[in-house]
Amino acid sequence: MTNEILICPKCKTYTLKKTCPKDRTKTVTVKPAKYSPEDKWGKYRRIAKKNEKYRG
Repeated sequence: MTNEILICPKCKTYTLKKTCPKDRTKTVTVKPAKYSPEDKWGKYRRIAKKNEKYRG
């Protein structure tokens, strides 16, 4: 168990456990990545987010 809130990407359930209690999917953190003006990976993250919108 962790001290941060996690979310199941499949059913959007919030939990503190590493796996979703409903469908046993691995949960992810809800906090965004720390901002840095010198973000060398930001370009790739924005591309991935844009592609995620088109997948549904």
